[in-house]
Amino acid sequence: MGRIEIVEGDITQLAVDAIVNPANSALQLGAGVAGAIRGKGGPSIQRECDAIGFCAEGDAVVTGAGNLAAKWVIHAVGPLGSDPDRDRKLASACRAALSRAREIGAESIALPAISTGVFGFPIEDAAKILVETAGVFARGNERPGRIVFCLRGPEAISAFEKSLG
Repeated sequence: MGRIEIVEGDITQLAVDAIVNPANSALQLGAGVAGAIRGKGGPSIQRECDAIGFCAEGDAVVTGAGNLAAKWVIHAVGPLGSDPDRDRKLASACRAALSRAREIGAESIALPAISTGVFGFPIEDAAKILVETAGVFARGNERPGRIVFCLRGPEAISAFEKSLG
């Protein structure tokens, strides 16, 4: 069974096999976490995203990680906070990211608070869904053995710690 950790920091600098980009369905690396991934990882990540072209909400795709310390970037498309089906779609995006990590053989993965930035998903709700989904996945799968929620700011840390118990 995998273990779940919470850290505060820069997801692009973590020593993990895969990091998760909270992507949009067009796989365009814009601002926030995606912008940091594009800036530090280099143009090859966006080129690979462009070749893939599209990813549905609640799903995830994999690219290389360019110049990042990680081997892979998993682009998980979460929902808008205003979507009436947001809870199911967020859980699905988290499960898809963890499934892609398992499929590529990643032993460790770092996830941000998917959908809580410009997509406007409330942090407390997202934390509960993401931690619960990761916990269920970890109990049923050997890989990835280390699941890290890499967050920014005291509000996010507090919400995820509360959800983790």
